[in-house]
This record gives sequence, structure tokens and C-alpha cells, in this order.
Amino acid sequence: MAITARKLANLGSSTSLSYLMSKKHKAYIQGHRDLSPGIGSSLRDFSVGAGQTGSSASFDTSEDGAGLSPIEFQRWHNGGGIFHKSASIDPTALIETGAVVHPKSVVGAYVHIGSGTVVGPSVLIGQLTKIGYNVALSNCAIGNSCLIHSGVCIGQDGFGFFVDEKGNMLKKPQLLNAMIGNHVEIGANTCIDRGSWRDTVIGDHSKIDNLVQIGHNVVIGRSCMLCGQVGIAGSVTIGDYVTLGGRVAVRDHVSIVSKVRLAATSCVTKDIKEPGDYGGFPAVPIHEWRRQVATQFRTSKKRV
Repeated sequence: MAITARKLANLGSSTSLSYLMSKKHKAYIQGHRDLSPGIGSSLRDFSVGAGQTGSSASFDTSEDGAGLSPIEFQRWHNGGGIFHKSASIDPTALIETGAVVHPKSVVGAYVHIGSGTVVGPSVLIGQLTKIGYNVALSNCAIGNSCLIHSGVCIGQDGFGFFVDEKGNMLKKPQLLNAMIGNHVEIGANTCIDRGSWRDTVIGDHSKIDNLVQIGHNVVIGRSCMLCGQVGIAGSVTIGDYVTLGGRVAVRDHVSIVSKVRLAATSCVTKDIKEPGDYGGFPAVPIHEWRRQVATQFRTSKKRV
């Protein structure tokens, strides 16, 4: 089922993300030909197996691309990278030597894919997005004008397990996707897991530093800023204009309202329902945390 250009152009807004989260990833990939500039200026003119004539050979449609024949891959004319004949790639895209684009992926206009990057099966990349070296993309859609730095991994399985009655540790299914909005920047070696019961979502204009971990089912709003070494556990919901200082930790299933700022090394253990500044472990309003620190300092001084 195709989605309209307007819905895709607004990728990252609360309305469009809710729409996308309710659809299967393959549904909007299969409808890419009905899109317009939301993902690429001329998706209808994309090369599908550029230079090929006649019918396409059969190919493996499994999620990980296992069993694909090497003859189904070709060298891209702009940059020398490798692409599968079933991928849809705008002619203006640059795919550097050593990069690989897998089956049924969609690459928009003026996208730059760095050497060593792997674009997994059915991944969607919006126009003007730049992807660095050795990036791994799977089970995800990336919006327009994004910057993905080297070493980023998006769309891998989340960390979900349960113990059965016999004490065996069993993996919970991780079957959904990661949805990255427009104008998002993701720092080097950051990992964003795919969803299990809802898609993982990063809203428009959000900026993420290096070495950040975002767990499965996390939803982050617009214009958020996550500093280095932030760790967000699964199923967290974060509003718009939220800033997390360095090494902030957020426990699973917590909600943080919009317009919250958290001091570095804080730990969020319960819902934050009021905008403002917070800090400490567990995180409390900033003035309360400062009183705690001052009291602790005075007490330690008296003991000396």
C-alpha cells in the first residue's frame, strides 16, 4: 500500500510517525513509486537495476538477504559501490566503493553513502541524506537531509529476553522497525534498536551525539538533543525539545514530558510530568538536587 508524499515528507512529526508506526515496513517500501519529493525528487525515475534489460532473475527476499547470488549485484555508476538489481536508487546518489545496497532498498536523490556502509534489505533513505563510513542500516527508514556519522548501527534487534518455567532464557521477537525523521544528525558509533511492539522513532531535527544507545520501542520527539554516552532503555517515550546531558540514563518504560533538561550523569527512574530542569540519581527537580548536594557537602565537612 503506497503512502502519499505529504505523509513521507513529514516523517518525524507526531502525526506522520503515528501513521507510519501503524503500517508494515514493506508496505511503504512497495509503494515507493507513488512517492514524490518527500523521499526523492524523482523516485518515479529511479534506476531499478540500472543497465538491465529483460526480466529480472529471482532473488532471495529474506530479511537478512542470505542466499543472494553475486550475479544479482552490480556496480553503481556514481562512486563504484555495489547494489542489488531490485534496489531503487536515484541516479544522483553517490555510493562509494565498498558500500553495498541490498534488495528492495530505496535511495533518494543526492544521497551520499560512504565506503564500507551496508544498506540492508528494504531500507528507505530520504533525499540529501549523507551516510558516513562503515554504517549498518537494517529494518529502518531514514528521512530527508539527515547526517549519519561513521560506525552507526540502526535497526538491529533490541535487547529483549525472558526466562521460561525451566529457567531457559528465550529471545523476545524483534520484528518492527526504526524510523528516523528529517534533519536528524546521529553521531559516530551510536546504536538505535528496531522495535518489538512499536517502532523505534527519532523525531525531526533531533541531534544525537557519539556513543549513544537507544533501545527498542523508544519514541523521541522533535528537536531533542542527546549528548555523549546517553543510554535509553526500551519502551521509553520522550517529548519534544528534551535535552539529555552526557551519560544520562533512562530506565525502561519511563515517559519524559516535552521541554525537559537533564543534567549530566543523571538517572531517570520514574516519569517526569512537568517541564523544567532535573538532575541527580534518581533525577529530581534541579533546585532539589542542588539542595541535596549542598546538604551532603555540609554533612561531610562536619564529619571531618
